[in-house]
Amino acid sequence: MRYSTFGRRTGLRVSELALGTGNFGTGWGHGAERDEARQIFEGYVEAGGNFLDTANGYQAGQAEALLGEFIASDRDHFVLATKYTLGTTPAAGVSQLGNSRKNMVRAVEESLRRLNTDHIDLLWAHISDGLTPMEEIMRGFDDLVSAGKIHYIGLSNFPAWRIARADLLADLRGWSPVAGIQLEYSLAERSADRELIPMAEALGLAVTQWSPLAGGLLTGKYRNGNDNSRATKLGMLVHAETSARETAIIDTLIDIAGNLGSTPTEVAVAWLLHKARQSSTSLIPILGSRTRAQFDATLGALRLSLSESDYERLNDASAIALGVPHEQTLEMQAALAGGRHLEPARIPVS
Repeated sequence: MRYSTFGRRTGLRVSELALGTGNFGTGWGHGAERDEARQIFEGYVEAGGNFLDTANGYQAGQAEALLGEFIASDRDHFVLATKYTLGTTPAAGVSQLGNSRKNMVRAVEESLRRLNTDHIDLLWAHISDGLTPMEEIMRGFDDLVSAGKIHYIGLSNFPAWRIARADLLADLRGWSPVAGIQLEYSLAERSADRELIPMAEALGLAVTQWSPLAGGLLTGKYRNGNDNSRATKLGMLVHAETSARETAIIDTLIDIAGNLGSTPTEVAVAWLLHKARQSSTSLIPILGSRTRAQFDATLGALRLSLSESDYERLNDASAIALGVPHEQTLEMQAALAGGRHLEPARIPVS
């Protein structure tokens, strides 16, 4: 497995694939029992992985507890990331939810106990609550860095404007900078191409990408009716083949996989890795397998090399409309590069 720095803001070295632990435990009624979770963890370590992603709420806290057990003998080998914002259990009260400093500090102390460690390498705010000022969030992060409780900070599932504001606030006030962002990204979900990924590349932020297989859609298994357990049992974070675009993506994956003697799963992850190697910052898919067999099947992407032709075929099949003002900006860039004026019909008029 290859390694890179975590964005251009840090010297932190992480593997090109992260291990997501949302399936470690059965607190949600669907996930991996301890022994299965241990096998997934060991498979990741054997492959050379060192970047572990969890959250206080995953499986009602079980994921953190299991991960703390698994890394106990070699804690400093791993880059350990966890999240706060969401409650650990459905019974969590209003004071245990959101991005506030109060909830941040409380959640970090609880995560440290479950993870059986004295520090967290990377703390994410799990999702924007749309209410807490970015000043409060960033100052809270900075205080935790100063206290040695966390080393780096990140924003997960935040809109681009809030991330950009946080980045500027930290720069102006001398606080710990935003190191990275986390978002959903796959062939099926490319909305981040509009704002979030260009912003991250411009600011030097690392990007970790959850649900790289779109909840199993990109494996092709739902089309064949072989496995819909995640859709029926977990009931969330699952995409469906409901439009011509999804059909085109899966058809293209199956065709390329057949030509390469591979699988749609490997091709879907290989597309992300190919894209990462062309980016000016680090783009890191998070593998969140529920079984060791699923994990091993996904890991095969490391041995797969896509041609530029296959990469572009997948780009074309999964492309989304960028919308306003991004499409006009691209047209303007093309006009400037060609030394020509923008066509009158394409000039925005208010």
